[in-house]
Amino acid sequence: MSSVFLISYDLKDVKDYEELYQAIKDYSGWSHILESSWFVSTSTSSASDVRDNLQDHIDSDDELLVTKMPDSGSGRWATTFSDDTVEWLKDNL
Repeated sequence: MSSVFLISYDLKDVKDYEELYQAIKDYSGWSHILESSWFVSTSTSSASDVRDNLQDHIDSDDELLVTKMPDSGSGRWATTFSDDTVEWLKDNL
């Protein structure tokens, strides 16, 4: 069974963070919902595992938050997300 995690970050300097973005996209399912926020779906049940994986791709002055989401059916959203994002949210939250 998959768990869904919210990943949010503040990257302090203008740098190339393609490695971070690719590490996020390497999870079995993902959605880039806001500029500095993603959802990922993965077989791990530990926010620490996700954090540890991503921490290798940021600098020591950056900030990273990983939060495990509650069971399906608890997410709500507003505004004009893309159709693909809305489908991902419906399928995973």
